[in-house]
Amino acid sequence: MSYEDTVRRHRRLAILRHLEQCSEYASNASILTDVLAGLGLRSTRSQVTTDLVWLKDNGFVNLADHGDFMVVTATQEGVEIARGVTTHPEIQRPRPRG
Repeated sequence: MSYEDTVRRHRRLAILRHLEQCSEYASNASILTDVLAGLGLRSTRSQVTTDLVWLKDNGFVNLADHGDFMVVTATQEGVEIARGVTTHPEIQRPRPRG
């Protein structure tokens, strides 16, 4: 697995974990970009958008495009990934909390 693949898997998990902690499991792409940078996963807007579309296509988030901004909401499946209840080979498995 390449370094880029590893970062992509971690970025997807970080997005889902952030959404899991948000009220209504929702945030926007701009905030997610800043959150990822704060976690040491500095990403371009294009990389974040690509991962959000991938997460949507795989049933882990819903997207609402409002032109200037995109609202992202985790699905039940996305929350289960964030909590480590289930896994996906293209998303980093979370470490146990606590």
